[in-house]
Amino acid sequence: MDLCKKLVEETLKEEGCIEYGVYQELENSGILTMLEEWKDESSLDEHLKSNHFTEIFPLLSGFLERETEISVYRKKL
Repeated sequence: MDLCKKLVEETLKEEGCIEYGVYQELENSGILTMLEEWKDESSLDEHLKSNHFTEIFPLLSGFLERETEISVYRKKL
């Protein structure tokens, strides 16, 4: 959780980041979901190249029980 906290703190400082948070499932506390909202696709691309993301995300991968699932959505209304 310390790694997640650092990632969230640093990401919220990024230009274009509207929301970035870690959520824990109520019925299974071992399941965490990261929900993010970005101003645009280029802001997300910059985030994925940021020092804090490229340093912390691989460390988080060591704690995963299964492969990360990533879904990208575009707001319509």
